[in-house]
Order: sequence, then C-alpha cells, then structure tokens
Amino acid sequence: MTDLTEDSSLADLQNLPYWLPGEHPIKSEPAGESNMNLVLRIQTSHRNLIIKQSKPYVRKYPQIPAPVDRIEVEYRFLQEIARDAWIKDRVPKVVFFDAESHILIMEDLGKGLDFSKIYSGEKTLTEDEIIQLVDFLSRMHGLKVDEFPVNMKMRLLNHEHLFQFPFLEENGFDLDTIQSGLQALSLTYKRDVQLKEKLKLLGDRYLSPGKVLIHGDFYPGSWLDVSSGIKIIDPEFGFLGEPEFDLGIFLAHLDLAQQPELLRGSILSAYSNPLDLQLVGQFQGMEILRRLIGIAQLPLTLTLSQKAKLLRKGKYLILN
Repeated sequence: MTDLTEDSSLADLQNLPYWLPGEHPIKSEPAGESNMNLVLRIQTSHRNLIIKQSKPYVRKYPQIPAPVDRIEVEYRFLQEIARDAWIKDRVPKVVFFDAESHILIMEDLGKGLDFSKIYSGEKTLTEDEIIQLVDFLSRMHGLKVDEFPVNMKMRLLNHEHLFQFPFLEENGFDLDTIQSGLQALSLTYKRDVQLKEKLKLLGDRYLSPGKVLIHGDFYPGSWLDVSSGIKIIDPEFGFLGEPEFDLGIFLAHLDLAQQPELLRGSILSAYSNPLDLQLVGQFQGMEILRRLIGIAQLPLTLTLSQKAKLLRKGKYLILN
C-alpha cells in the first residue's frame, strides 16, 4: 500500500504505478489548504494532475479519527454526476482510482483560489456566481440516483461536529482562544434545552436515508474559482439525503460572510426543485451556530457583537 506525504520525493512518486509509458513527475507541491485529505499537485512530463489520498484521520485535525474509505465516496460521487454533461464540466475528471491505497487521481483544474475571501470582505459573490452555484445544486439534486454509498461513518463524524460537540457546555474547547468573550456568549446556546431538543431532531433527520444526491459540504471552501469558471470539489461527505441540507449550508455561509441580503433571495428563486423552506432554514441556523461556537472555525473578521447577532439569528431559524 502506498503512503504519500507532502514531502514525498519525486523518486517516491516515480515509483507509483499510475503513470503513462515514458511519463515521469517533474514537480510536486501541496494543492491548497485541504481540511480532510492529503492533496498534491503533480506536474509530469505529460500533464498536470491532482493526487488525493485519504488517511484514517482529519488532515487539519490529526487528533480526530476519520473513515479512510471516504475517498471512495468522492470517486463514486464524481462518477455518478458525470452522467450530466453540464455538471461534468464543473467537477474534476477522474484519471485513476486506487481503492487499496485510498488514492484518487484527477485532472488539475488549474491554479485557483476557493471562495474563502468572502469571509474577510475581500470578495463579494456576484449574481452570476450565485446562479452558477445554484444551477449546480439544482442539476445535481435532480439526478436520478438509484444506488450510492450510505457514507454513514462520515455522516456520523459530521453529525458530531454539526449537532453535538458545539453545544456541549464542557467540550474542552475554549472559545476565548478564538475571540475574547465568545466562550461566555456560547453558554446561552449550550444551556438552551429547547434548542438542543430541536437540534437532536434535526440531527436524526440528517442521519436518515434520503433520495437526493447531495454534496454534503457545500460551502466556499468547496468552490474553486479558476479561469474556466467555478468548479465544485471535495464531495467526500456526499450521500443520498435531503436537498435542504445543501441549501441551508449555502445560505448560512452567506450570513457568516456578511454577503448582501439580496443574494439570499436569488438562491431560492433560482433553485428549480421543490423545497421545504422551513427545513432549509433549520439547517441554515444550525450551520451558523456550529461555525461560530464549534471547532470548525472559519477565517471570520466579525466583531463579538456581530457574532452575537448571528447566533440569535441561527437560534431563531432552528426554533421557528
């Protein structure tokens, strides 16, 4: 079994059994800040590739175990949605999959940035970008998918950090290390029995089987801005679930990034499939709360009072 690292030498890479006849790697570098997996950008004598390998832990938080077969879910996801020609052009093309070594090799979409700069105010989403993102969700959710991995291990890992850990009063994570005063602010939500009861029901729904293929982590870190347009990456949290989850996550990150209110209406009006808007709002509220008081922090530039306002909004969306 092949075990890659960010420091893997060109000689180590040359020994991999994935190359074309006469092909050899000539440059290797990390491909951005991946949270979950090791991701390398490889330039060879013939082409440019992305090599992704899953490990039995979260790359950004090695102390958190993670199912190593998540890379197979990503492979299956990319294969499934490639049936739609429009979507196929907006995700990486699979070049090779090695199940034993948990390695997925894809075409290199080109050097680009994700959309994380919207959190700092350096970027505002345009109406055209919103339409591209919503079109992707509409088409993906409209696909007829009969079989897909349940992906329950990844969902259970995600469930803990979406619906449970952020709301434990004693979880060992001091939010004052993120921003002074945030720990005290969080206690209102960690001690709210009604809120936690609603989150329990919402979490059970997240773990229940659905009929729609969803991305499972549709936030700005999964949107890549390259010269040919917006590409969608990192679908390892995908499963057959409810489309409201993807839409709720999408809307929550517009709130967290303080994007113009007008864009929120554009998303819901452009989406072309039936929706339970109350459920969208509940998932939206959950994501706002967990991103502010959970371990999966974002590069936000919000003041404490701005976070307090968002926390109140998140609670309202969940309870109402």
